[in-house]
Amino acid sequence: MKTSSKAKAKSASPPKKRKKNRSRNTLPVLRNISIANAVEKLRPAIPTYIIRPEKLASMADLFVKNFPGRVMYAVKCNPDLEVLKTLYKHGIRAFDAASIEEIKLVRRAAPNAKIYFMHTVKTPESIHLAYHKYGVRSFSLDTEEELYKILRQTDLAQDLELFVRLALPKNDSAQIDFSAKFGASPEEAIPLLQKCRAVAAKLGICFHPGTQTMDPAAYTKGIRISVETAKQAAVTIDALDIGGGFPVAYPDMAPPPFSRFAHHINQAVKDCKLEGIELLCEPGRALVASAGSLIVRVEQRRNDILYINDGTYGGLFDAGQQLQMRYPVRHIPSTSNSAACNQKPLQPFRFAGPTCDSLDMMDGPFYLPENIKTGDWIRIDNMGAYSSGLRSNFNGFGRCNTIHVIEPAVFQNKEEEHRHVHTPS
Repeated sequence: MKTSSKAKAKSASPPKKRKKNRSRNTLPVLRNISIANAVEKLRPAIPTYIIRPEKLASMADLFVKNFPGRVMYAVKCNPDLEVLKTLYKHGIRAFDAASIEEIKLVRRAAPNAKIYFMHTVKTPESIHLAYHKYGVRSFSLDTEEELYKILRQTDLAQDLELFVRLALPKNDSAQIDFSAKFGASPEEAIPLLQKCRAVAAKLGICFHPGTQTMDPAAYTKGIRISVETAKQAAVTIDALDIGGGFPVAYPDMAPPPFSRFAHHINQAVKDCKLEGIELLCEPGRALVASAGSLIVRVEQRRNDILYINDGTYGGLFDAGQQLQMRYPVRHIPSTSNSAACNQKPLQPFRFAGPTCDSLDMMDGPFYLPENIKTGDWIRIDNMGAYSSGLRSNFNGFGRCNTIHVIEPAVFQNKEEEHRHVHTPS
C-alpha cells in the first residue's frame, strides 16, 4: 500500500516545539557595561533581574575556601538554572533540595552534583522518585513516621544517609526562627537517632539556627547541642549539617564577616572533637543575595509613595508587611542628567506594588533622591535571594526579565563604596 505524499510530508516534519513560558524571559549576557548603562540602554518596561555571575563566583569561592567541610547550596533561595550552573562551576558540588521539582532542576544544571533531600515532610511519591530515578541517597527527617515512609519508598535500602533534624532553642539573633516549624527536640531525637542508626549507612544530625543569624555563637551552640544529643543516644554520627542562616548586609544591618562565623565553627569542631566526621552547611541567601538586583520602574508618584511595577506578590515579598525587609536602593533616571539627579537630597519613600490589593505595600523606608519621578527606574540590590522564586502572577503582574551583566572591573571594585549609597547619614 502506497503512502500519500501528504502523509510522507507529515511524518517527515519535525515535532512541534513546546511553547516557552512567557512569564519570565532570559536575555543574553551583557558584557563590559555598568548596570545603570544596561538599564538606560534596554529601558525595561517590566521588572528585570540583573544577575552578576562574577559576584556568584566570588561568593562561592569565599565559602569553599573558608568553610571546613562541604558546602551545599539551598536551591529554594534562587532556583534560576544559570545560577545553579554558575555555582557548580565555581566549586559548589552539593545542593539542598526541598522538593522533587528542585531535584529535577539540579539534575538539569549539574548532573553529577550530590543532592540532599532536606525537607523533613516529604510526599511518598517524591521520595520514591528521588531515590529510584534521580539517585538521591540523603534524606532528613524529624519523626519516626517520616523514617518509616523513607524506608518503605526506598524498599528498605541499605545505602541511605539519614539526617535527624534538631530543633534548637529560640535564637534571638535570627530574623526567622526555623525551629518553630521543623525539628525534633533533643529528647525526641534520642530514640529517633537510635532507630536511624540501625538502618542508615550514614547517620547525621542537622539543624538550622534561623534566617539572618547575626551571632556566630549560635552555630557553636547548635554544634554542642548536637554532640550532646548523640552522646545521650549512645550513637556514633558520621555527619553534621549546621544549616544556613549566614547573614547578608542590609540597611541598618551590619553582620560580622563570614570569616568570624568560620572561626567559631572551626573552634567548636575542635572543642567537640569532630574532626573525623563530615561537616556540611547549606547557605542560600549568603551565596546569592548580593549577586542579584531588581530593576523596577516608577509608574506614579504620590507624595511619599512611589507606585512601582513590582511588589509583594512579585519579587518583593520580603519587603511587605510580614518581614518589612529594607533593601539598598539606587536611582536610575529616565533622562540623561543622572549625575545631577543623584546629587539631590535623599528622602524616605514607601513603595506600592502594581496589584489591586491594598496589602501590596512596602513601608521601607527607602531613601531616594527627592526629585525622583514617574518613568524613572530604581535598582534594588541584594535581590538575588528569595525574590524570583517567590513570584506569583496575581493580577497578571508576574512577567519579568532576567539579564546577566558582567560589569567592567572599575564598577566591581566600587561595590563596597556603593553598598549603602542611598541610606541617610
